[in-house]
Amino acid sequence: MAGNRKLLDSLSVTIREGEHVAILGPNGSGKSSFIKTVTREYYPLRDEGQVVFRIRGKDVWRVSDLRSPLGIVSPDLQHTFLREITGREAILSGFFSSIGLFRHRVTPAMVHKTDEILRFLEVDHLGERLMTEMSTGEARRFLIGRALVHDPQTLILDEPTTSLDLHALHTFRATLRKIAASGTGIIMVTHNLHDIIPEISRVILMKDGAFCRDGPKEEILTDERIGELFGVRFRIRKEGGWYYATGY
Repeated sequence: MAGNRKLLDSLSVTIREGEHVAILGPNGSGKSSFIKTVTREYYPLRDEGQVVFRIRGKDVWRVSDLRSPLGIVSPDLQHTFLREITGREAILSGFFSSIGLFRHRVTPAMVHKTDEILRFLEVDHLGERLMTEMSTGEARRFLIGRALVHDPQTLILDEPTTSLDLHALHTFRATLRKIAASGTGIIMVTHNLHDIIPEISRVILMKDGAFCRDGPKEEILTDERIGELFGVRFRIRKEGGWYYATGY
């Protein structure tokens, strides 16, 4: 609840390991609140309901238990990392769920894993640059790297293309497609149709704190359904596996 407004209402969803899913909805629809509920930043009010979150049939209650199965990147996290630490340190901090390194014991295995991630994301040339000196797109790729240190089964991206210019958007899309191809599941939370990479096969529509549609991408991303979701008449165009909204 926020004041007298209910943020989320009777949500139930199952996402399979390794599945690529988009949660699409307008601003204020409850998408980020849903993610914060999954990560235990939000809890239901007493007597208002409960959150049951299962991975491989096991209930998970502690935030620390989420590190291995889930990697999470959000605009809030990026704002937190606007400080004098290098990109390499940002990735290493993922092993400790910290913002930078303090008195943490960094092992050779952690360094090796970080080097692998830097090469995989093609940002090894930026590893010693400060996060405050990077573009938004560059910094976001390092936060993805931070989320990958525990080899998560699923990567959750909350509004991932916010503030990216066209070049950064192109690079970021290529990065996500590479991650999806590697076997890591992608959950894309967005209000932008063009964020949905071709590898995503399932789309869940969200409005007014509830999931209102859920199904194969081709069945969900239609003129009628997307127009109803956003309250604007659209024409949906598909090109090379990507979807775009035109005519508004």
